[in-house]
Amino acid sequence: KHAHISKKCITFTPDNKILAVTVGMRSKYSPVGYPAAWRYWAHQQTAQRKKNHGNMKVAIFCSANENIEPVYFEKTRELGEWLAKNGDSIVFGGCDMGLMECVAKAAYDAGGMTIGVVPSKIEENGHVSQYLSVEIPCDNLSDRKDLMLLKSDVVVALPGGLGTLDEIFTVAASSTIGYHNKRVILYNINGFWNTLIALLDDLQQRGMIRGDYHRHIEIADSFEQLKQLLG
Repeated sequence: KHAHISKKCITFTPDNKILAVTVGMRSKYSPVGYPAAWRYWAHQQTAQRKKNHGNMKVAIFCSANENIEPVYFEKTRELGEWLAKNGDSIVFGGCDMGLMECVAKAAYDAGGMTIGVVPSKIEENGHVSQYLSVEIPCDNLSDRKDLMLLKSDVVVALPGGLGTLDEIFTVAASSTIGYHNKRVILYNINGFWNTLIALLDDLQQRGMIRGDYHRHIEIADSFEQLKQLLG
């Protein structure tokens, strides 16, 4: 249910906990009652959200660093704009730096929905992106991974470092044992993921990966391939 106070709309869970406060077009979700409250809202709203806004919710794992090759920003911007124009939403880490801010701004400026899952440390340090349609606060990086996975239909991994690797393998590993069936797509911009792909191939050959890892981790060597995989 909803309560309107001035220009704010407050959304409650069935047991009257505050779930969200919306100001204009921007919502901020309360961690109160998480994960039960969040899961209630997510399941209730999925069908309507798809009907209203587009086809998919695409989680973006990527770097928050600025001093990286310009081509990574160019390709990230292209992806954000395309997803927005295609009617898809993006789910990202909510930070205002690096490729995170780049993809959010590109999608937001193109009229897309951007859902930022923001750990408390990012909030405390004043690095929350301004290009958010919805902000979901969380306690830590583990919570962020869980929420991003819950909110998304598919994951695209852009160039990134330790955090991105952690996210990729968390999603892929949980898929291998049946927690979900969502894919991670490595967007291999300028061969960025070649060394990781070689490592995965080696692990596969040595029998360290059960089954074919390509069922969980797909590879796009070009933007056209990425669009086909997302299609």
